[in-house]
Amino acid sequence: MKKNMTRVSRRALCLAAFLIAGMASRAIARTDGQDSIVHAEVMAWSNITGVRLEGELIDFESTLRVGVPGQRMEQSGRERQSRIRYHREGNTQTTLTPMHAVDITQKVTDLDAHRVALSWKAEAKETLTNQGAYFCMTFTPRYYASAKIKTSGRKVTVEAPERKLTLTFDRKVKTTCRKEGDNQVLYVTLLPSLQKGAVGELSAELNVDGVRHHETAEIAIDTSRPGREFAGLGGNFRLQNPGTDPMVIDYCLRNMRVAFGRVEMPWRAWDEKGAQDQHVRQSAEMARRLKKDGMPVIVSCWFPPKWAGEQTTRSNGFDRAWHLKAGQTDRIYASLFSYLDFLKRDYGVEADYFSFNESDLGIDVVMSPQEHCHFIKSFGAYLAQRDMKTLLLLGDNSDATTFDFILPALHDPAARRYIGAISFHSWRGCDDMTLGKWAAAAREINVPLIVGEGSTDAAAWQYPAIFKESTFALYEINLYTRLCALTQPLSILQWQLTADYSLLWGAGIFRSEGPLRPTQRFFNLKQLSLTPAYAFFVPAVCGKQDVNVAAFHKASTGQLAIHIVNNAASCQAHITSLPANMSRATVYITNRRQQAEEQTVQLAGGEASIEMPAESFVTVIAE
Repeated sequence: MKKNMTRVSRRALCLAAFLIAGMASRAIARTDGQDSIVHAEVMAWSNITGVRLEGELIDFESTLRVGVPGQRMEQSGRERQSRIRYHREGNTQTTLTPMHAVDITQKVTDLDAHRVALSWKAEAKETLTNQGAYFCMTFTPRYYASAKIKTSGRKVTVEAPERKLTLTFDRKVKTTCRKEGDNQVLYVTLLPSLQKGAVGELSAELNVDGVRHHETAEIAIDTSRPGREFAGLGGNFRLQNPGTDPMVIDYCLRNMRVAFGRVEMPWRAWDEKGAQDQHVRQSAEMARRLKKDGMPVIVSCWFPPKWAGEQTTRSNGFDRAWHLKAGQTDRIYASLFSYLDFLKRDYGVEADYFSFNESDLGIDVVMSPQEHCHFIKSFGAYLAQRDMKTLLLLGDNSDATTFDFILPALHDPAARRYIGAISFHSWRGCDDMTLGKWAAAAREINVPLIVGEGSTDAAAWQYPAIFKESTFALYEINLYTRLCALTQPLSILQWQLTADYSLLWGAGIFRSEGPLRPTQRFFNLKQLSLTPAYAFFVPAVCGKQDVNVAAFHKASTGQLAIHIVNNAASCQAHITSLPANMSRATVYITNRRQQAEEQTVQLAGGEASIEMPAESFVTVIAE
């Protein structure tokens, strides 16, 4: 109770200083010398999620919108627009977002400790006189429930108890503020109406200030309540880039512990050319390499032979997919089995699991939930009759949102016997409630849960420069930490550990120059891979917002791993309830400046105190 009172008091004093000083940030900031300049979080599709002030996210979400305010409008967002462009040069991030009837170019430049320069150029492609183009900022209730937003000609101010933002435009501009649900939304007019060929240009300076929460993160670990096992970080190894894949794969396998692998079954090429096909041989060799390193191996299929499928659409109703022909079932099963048997016989790899990739959506075989259930039962029985130990993945869904796809098989006793694990991909919909459904499903039928494809943006191949951004790296590892804590997966399989969505840069990857080198994303995953093999998840509780924790304990060896994402300003982590016999630990830190930087800390009485830099991924390894 005393610790809780201390935390509340510290937060109250911090807030009081913030108000009394008239937003004078230096009166409340910890001057650690590492953040003399703000940095804006810009998504590749143009949305700004806030501005980092000494690591503290002064949050809002900007969108570009086209239409009529108060009515249905097109909004910029992840996977909502195509042909978008993202580029960074120095402190400037530039996005080009093609929208309905207008293209909008946005530039965001970090200036100094409080200021960001913004500019927009909207170019109308069609005439829509009753619609306009807007830059919008959404303020949610968490910090802005009592915010006062004032607009006047060239200036907008947003004042809340812990936040202050000021927008100063280069000219007089029309701005309005609307209440939309629980949020307040500021509309800044870029083009009042769309006349083909019209161009609207606007610039502004954004000044931000706010409380930086340096309060200690109190973290409690409970090793007395072990949960499920974590084999470790895994990876996808679908070969698509012959010139660059080998060096990326070699680097990743040499420099981090990879515990699980997923490879492609090149079914179409196998059916047409068999083992003579180079891609077939390379994919089989990839599986052998992973199995030789002791990994369980998932074999997943994308493209069927033309005779096996009829062209249809994905479940979204418009993109192309393939539906397996009902009249070809015997031939389909025989062909699939022949490849798995070839892999076992010629390469010594009996696949642990098989799936059609994202059949809920149709990339590229599409099934209904009932068809998915039937396939698991019938093909599972087919493999069992031929003494193949390979089991089926339930789901392997395109994202977490399509959970209902797995329900028929989940509730069918005849299907359960052939289900080796439940799998989903982490591209979308990873809110706490949805993730809880996946964890519960795995517990219901007592099989592992696997994140078959891990990362945050399935469309990122269109704008690969985003892979170098610290923002992207932090969001990715923050998601993985939450996935571990909330779902206890057997493995999270990174998409990919090849040159596709690469963790490395240089050597021609995404046309990059310079030598092959790791990005911040690589070092984040390297730290995650330090988790002892098949350690058990254990409860980890942290009362501080914007700090996420996942913990693992391997009682048989006495090893402990704690992964902490500090998604805010620098602070100290005070960890309690550690095994009393542990005397010291190794701490690894990755952020924009540090690359799995290593230090040693002393443990005493089952407690440890660790300094966590702003916006950092911190790993504690003790034994």
